[in-house]
Amino acid sequence: MNLLIKTFYMICMKASILVGGQAVIEGVMMRVPGAYATALRLKNGEIISKRFDFISIVERYNMKKYFIFRGFIHLYESMKIGYKSLDWSANIYESENNNTPNKKKSLLNIFFEKLISIFSILLSIGIFLGLPLYFSSLLIPNNTYSPFYFNIISGIIRIIIFLIYLILISQLNDVKRLFQYHGAEHKTVYNFESGKELSIKNAQNFSTLHPRCGTSFIFIIMIVTIFSYTILDSIALLFIDHLNFSIRLIMHLMCLPLVAGIGYEVLKFLSSKQHIFIFKSLSKPGLLLQNITTKTPDDLQLEVAIYALKTAFDNKIDQFKGKQYTAESIG
Repeated sequence: MNLLIKTFYMICMKASILVGGQAVIEGVMMRVPGAYATALRLKNGEIISKRFDFISIVERYNMKKYFIFRGFIHLYESMKIGYKSLDWSANIYESENNNTPNKKKSLLNIFFEKLISIFSILLSIGIFLGLPLYFSSLLIPNNTYSPFYFNIISGIIRIIIFLIYLILISQLNDVKRLFQYHGAEHKTVYNFESGKELSIKNAQNFSTLHPRCGTSFIFIIMIVTIFSYTILDSIALLFIDHLNFSIRLIMHLMCLPLVAGIGYEVLKFLSSKQHIFIFKSLSKPGLLLQNITTKTPDDLQLEVAIYALKTAFDNKIDQFKGKQYTAESIG
């Protein structure tokens, strides 16, 4: 798979918290309490799926009260599940297009795929963390005594790079189809949360924009980094005379899990307070970005998303359907 597309998947297609999912190649992964499932549509029209039982570390060890830390764990687990689902869908897609059976991978292939994954992560860090810091260092050479100003500039550059990245990658045909499945995932989650019967007709009536989406999360993270890294730089200046590019990059990278955990808590809070105007307004930028990353799906794509959700619930769906949920109550 194209490395640029794979990086995009890893950054913007994180699974929503607990009840939610992500788009994969020609399909959707849905995660519910205790399990997750991925459904794909093959070229012959058949829908296939894989389901896995899954209990979060947060639930297993009763860590729900560990704010911020629980967020980082949830995000790590979401990325791990998402990448596993993406990898399966990519293998099916490539085997269908190359007219070859989906054979078991050799150790060499697995090794190279791991290298590509590591490179994708490093590329993402370089683009969205390293470049903004580097450009800010060029624009503000004497930045030691203005951590807030420096991080404001760095944050603006980071947002600009992200927008350019989204616009460029959205021109790829494979990504355009992915966006439709992304929209199908959101519509299906909304349908479930409404308490109405899960159906293609009902799901089509809902929006493709969801406040708990990974795209919104990334935007929130970019805002959170401005304030978090300002505090970090200010503390560092109490012990270090000068903050150059290298020192800042190492410090910011080391604190990335902390920032991600804070971002999780902000997203979780905002998504549960959409009935309050001020909090709904704070979610607007992330929702606007979803106009790029989600598109209206057709009925066949919605059928796949609904199939994935029902497969994930298995025979327990009767315990949940028919009730109204909010992001807070199910996440």
